[in-house]
Amino acid sequence: MANLTLTRNIARADDVYQQLIDAHQGKSKPESDAFNARLILILMNHIGDEAVIAEALAAAEG
Repeated sequence: MANLTLTRNIARADDVYQQLIDAHQGKSKPESDAFNARLILILMNHIGDEAVIAEALAAAEG
């Protein structure tokens, strides 16, 4: 297993969540979907560890 953090790791998680919601304001569904895809790719690049990304993908599958 990689070192994926699944416990809360953001001090002000509600504020960060609100930023994400606000970022979608005024966007159509296709624009929101494209925004999410870009954001995911940016964050995956930031992580930069294929094992951690694979673990995150598996965790997201549930």
